[in-house]
Amino acid sequence: MPTHVSPPTAELHLHIEGTLEPNAVVAMARRNGVAIPVTDPDELRARYAFADLQSFLDLHYANLTVLRTEEDFFELAGAYLDRARNCNVRRAEIFFDPQTHVENGVPIKAVMSGLTAAVGASERTHGISADLIMCFLRDRGAAAAEEMLSAILPFREDIIGIGLDSTEIGYPPELFRDVYARAAAEGLHLVAHAGEEGGPETVATALDVLHVERVDHGIRAMEDPALVARLRDERVPLTVCPLSNVCLRVVDTLAEHPLPAMLAEGLVVTINSDDPPYFGGYVDANYAAVRDQFDFGPAEMRTLALNSFDAAFIDAGRREAWKDEVRAFFSAPAPV
Repeated sequence: MPTHVSPPTAELHLHIEGTLEPNAVVAMARRNGVAIPVTDPDELRARYAFADLQSFLDLHYANLTVLRTEEDFFELAGAYLDRARNCNVRRAEIFFDPQTHVENGVPIKAVMSGLTAAVGASERTHGISADLIMCFLRDRGAAAAEEMLSAILPFREDIIGIGLDSTEIGYPPELFRDVYARAAAEGLHLVAHAGEEGGPETVATALDVLHVERVDHGIRAMEDPALVARLRDERVPLTVCPLSNVCLRVVDTLAEHPLPAMLAEGLVVTINSDDPPYFGGYVDANYAAVRDQFDFGPAEMRTLALNSFDAAFIDAGRREAWKDEVRAFFSAPAPV
């Protein structure tokens, strides 16, 4: 197995706003006349040390005030795709949070036009199949989610699904039962963050009440053996973000991460980067970190990569073609 190149992979847990690098924050602030407290990219990056999810969100939302125009969103998505290509990403299912931008006074058309221009051309420009998943900010509540779903429906053909992110504590999945039912009636795929801050009960509720097809994070499901058995038996994918979990103190160290136990239980776990500039690296860095920390060999790494395509919202033909690339990658001799 090659040792310094990531396997072909699908990235299924990636917030496009969370890929905004410090130099881009500073450049966009200058271009758009937005005042920000720190104008040196290195000084801004030095602030990327977090005690928990909320401390990250506070800085993250402050940075997002610089995104103002269609050009900004096009650049944002294009920059991620540039890096994803270097990480061997074949498929990207990209989260975005339009509520944040609408609250900042940005027309939703500007958000959608910029993102769809980059994502729509990604296969031609970057060799990456990409689609968008719109996330509701759970701390804005159910009524705001209903409003956002109505606002996005004119752009229905530009998204493949909905998700649920932001502050988990105090905003359980059941608050969003009705808006998820509406989205399902529109034929949208359903995913949700659960089992990161919240306990295993949030994972079970996301399955039972929201009827999600995939759980984002989900690592605290390991606290409930019956839930683990259900996830295994029903082949529910979990989009795990190891470096994010360490940076946000979901686990204290990578050595304590339940990923090896999740694999041993036969769960459909995948490797993703979440908000990479904030959390220590893109998807290739996450693959490398778990390989090195847990001494994973070709078998474990191959399983993780194959799982990513099994968990993706793609047709069977593409799934098998990309899985064949994974198999070929792990049968190739290591580079000199």
